[in-house]
Amino acid sequence: MKAFRKFLQRTPFYGLYKSAGHYPDYWYWQLRGKPVRSPHLLKQRTVREYAQRYGLRNLVETGTYYGEMVAAMRKHFNRIDSVEYDHQLAQRAAGKFAQYPHIHIHEGDSQKVVPELLKSITTPTLFWLDAGYYGWAGLQGDKQRLTSEFEAILRHPVQHVILMDDARGLNGQNGAPTVEELKRQIETEFPGRKVEVRYDILRVTGSSDRQITRSPDHQI
Repeated sequence: MKAFRKFLQRTPFYGLYKSAGHYPDYWYWQLRGKPVRSPHLLKQRTVREYAQRYGLRNLVETGTYYGEMVAAMRKHFNRIDSVEYDHQLAQRAAGKFAQYPHIHIHEGDSQKVVPELLKSITTPTLFWLDAGYYGWAGLQGDKQRLTSEFEAILRHPVQHVILMDDARGLNGQNGAPTVEELKRQIETEFPGRKVEVRYDILRVTGSSDRQITRSPDHQI
């Protein structure tokens, strides 16, 4: 099975293969009692519902990977910017989404790309950051790279909402901060912001939340 997966990763069909597994993965997650790792369908639901809660029509993602989140969100946002460090993955995603004028794939280090994007952002935006991205992309070792991106977003004159995937990766290892360190830093420097972790997703919002129609806990 591993050999077959590695073969598929070298083909244009791997994204479809991964997408086809989202529903079985979600059902298996339910059967196992909802362990820490969240299935991709739950991540998609969380992104959609936070966009609805705060009326956000623009999405910025770090860690495009095979473009699963971009594909799932392409009809829900007016503009999507996705940042990918790996050259081959960035090129693949750029080709995949070339037909959509509102989707923009950026190749490069998100620590540099995100501040550049912020220069042209004038409306509240949903940021979907991938903590795991800092490990597999070979970008370990700089404990400040995650916090610097958070700081750039939080110091921006427009208030944004941040969701971070794979929050369990914030464990103090390989140069990453811990969840508590990040939470303490954000809530100390930006007292109007609320930080919490649910279903392996770190959420940075305003101190008061508006109601949403459904909770991410509900069935997909």
